Amino acid sequence: MSMVEGRSSTGLTAQELGAWRGMLEAHARVTQQLDAQMQREHGLSVSAYEVLMFLADAPGRRLRMSEIARRVLLSRSGCTRLVDRLAELGYVTRAAANGDGRGLYAQLTEAGLRKLTAARVTHHEGLRRFFLDQLTTTDQVVLGDIWRRFRAGEKGDPGGEAELAA
Repeated sequence: MSMVEGRSSTGLTAQELGAWRGMLEAHARVTQQLDAQMQREHGLSVSAYEVLMFLADAPGRRLRMSEIARRVLLSRSGCTRLVDRLAELGYVTRAAANGDGRGLYAQLTEAGLRKLTAARVTHHEGLRRFFLDQLTTTDQVVLGDIWRRFRAGEKGDPGGEAELAA
């Protein structure tokens, strides 16, 4: 990497590249470790667990498929395949949206809620083991503040004032 005034040929400093690459590597490693643990102990991928979690937290335990895809960071077709697998296992049902008929909802079943409840302890233990135990309390506070700014920026509030007021 050739450096000109502290910047690489990509226009980013070593510090900037380190921050970006570090976030990507940490996310990939933690997700792989957590996914393997969740598959081994519960037969669920992290994405499947997240679908169940988001549904459990939603009003009426249901969400539009497009909203699930957005939250779980999947394409619509990837989300459809995942929800179809969860439906085959009896963890969710799918239904057309009332009124417009164009949208589809997924709804958590009682079996899905039981599966989520059983997997939640493992998921939280994995988060602690693979991620949180690598951070000091100060690191956790700083990262929480950083992610809050990112979420606020997505909502058109780059300063994060809206979330702080909530």
